[in-house]
Amino acid sequence: MKTKTLVTNAIVAALYVAITAVLAPLSFGAVQLRFAEMFNHLVVFNKKYIVGIVSGVCISNLFFSSLGVYDLVFGVGQSLVALLLTSGLIRKAKVENVWLKMIINTIVFSLTMAIIAWELVLVFGLPFWATYLTTGIGEMIVLVLTMPVMKALNTYVDFNRRIEK
Repeated sequence: MKTKTLVTNAIVAALYVAITAVLAPLSFGAVQLRFAEMFNHLVVFNKKYIVGIVSGVCISNLFFSSLGVYDLVFGVGQSLVALLLTSGLIRKAKVENVWLKMIINTIVFSLTMAIIAWELVLVFGLPFWATYLTTGIGEMIVLVLTMPVMKALNTYVDFNRRIEK
């Protein structure tokens, strides 16, 4: 990995951790609004952001989650699976429109929240479908609300240019 890509991903991870830390009470549990998840949209600009996003999730879950190793396995796993699925779907379907890419990303992440729901079922014995509904809706809300933010930021920052191709 080239230095620019490594540094850019380190900044993404640090921002993810900082936002999760500040909003920790909202970021964990059966009803969660983890606003740092807005960085998941970076994958639609360049798949090389996966490293920074997953690193941010891992560090956040390590230091701020009360679920310990469960959140490291399930949370990091869900993020990695969703990011790889989104990247693959966008590439295979040859999607060019940024809004459509973010919609696909939002749907993939919301659907894969079943992994987080399953984690909460194992740890707390919560009912799967209700937990899946609340975690999935929370994820969808955050990703839908942050789509215009990420689109606007891309206008100024040009995410694809910030990371080496």
